[in-house]
Amino acid sequence: MTVKIRKSTVLQSLSMTPLIDVVFLLLIFFLVATRFAEEERSMEMKLPTASESKPITMKPKDIELNIDADGNYYLGSGEAMSLAEIEVALGQSAANNPLTQAVVIRADRKSSWDSVAQAMNACYRVGLQDVKTSLSGQ
Repeated sequence: MTVKIRKSTVLQSLSMTPLIDVVFLLLIFFLVATRFAEEERSMEMKLPTASESKPITMKPKDIELNIDADGNYYLGSGEAMSLAEIEVALGQSAANNPLTQAVVIRADRKSSWDSVAQAMNACYRVGLQDVKTSLSGQ
């Protein structure tokens, strides 16, 4: 007994015309949508200007806060300062460069950790988050 297999005629009768129409409609839609996007970007407008602004060309130098063995604070290589004076100076630096200003706290090995912790707290109180510490001395 042989089984007869009939071939389907569905694929032979599939019309490609509606598919081509859909492709052309999509093509036209994306061409028109792209055109509107270009027109929105080329809109003429006057932007505000600032007469005193200057572009930032380089990252500001790190502030060096030195602490000697006696717990005295030195900003850079200057004179000894109190913690309140250090906090005012750090606050000014934080106001000038709020996002990019970094502080390096260098403490003598014989200095107390309380002095280092107070200096770090002063940095955090004025809004300076990039604080690095290092020990120096013998």
